[in-house]
Amino acid sequence: MSLNLFSLSRSTYCPYPAHRQGGSALVIGIFVITVMFLLAAALINIVEDADTGLTQEVWGTRALAAANSGADAALAQLFPLNAAANFTPTCASVSNTWTPPAVVGFHACSVGLSCSAYSVGAITQYRINSTAVCESGETRVSRQVEVEARG
Repeated sequence: MSLNLFSLSRSTYCPYPAHRQGGSALVIGIFVITVMFLLAAALINIVEDADTGLTQEVWGTRALAAANSGADAALAQLFPLNAAANFTPTCASVSNTWTPPAVVGFHACSVGLSCSAYSVGAITQYRINSTAVCESGETRVSRQVEVEARG
């Protein structure tokens, strides 16, 4: 009486242990692929957040430079270099807006100016407020600079 190995079903006899674990390799493979997909999705979100932060930082720097330049322009209007010796500065000489030059750093920026005068004893002080707004698509950044001068 000989034992015929081919007549037995696989569920009752399998000479190779690896054949019994074939389904678990598939489950482990799917698990590893799922974990890798989740890690890749998390990495993409981190990179997008970093990109958004960098964009806002660049536009914030542009807006600050535009606000500083607007304040400088307002000071130049308030205290012109070629003014007469008896010139009295007034806020009326300061415009409400300053148009930045058409260069890359000031692209898509607008600057609003305001000037107010007040007296401290016999001295007149001037407060210049420069607000710059730079925007591109969904990104909009505003920076404000305040300068005080006396004449």
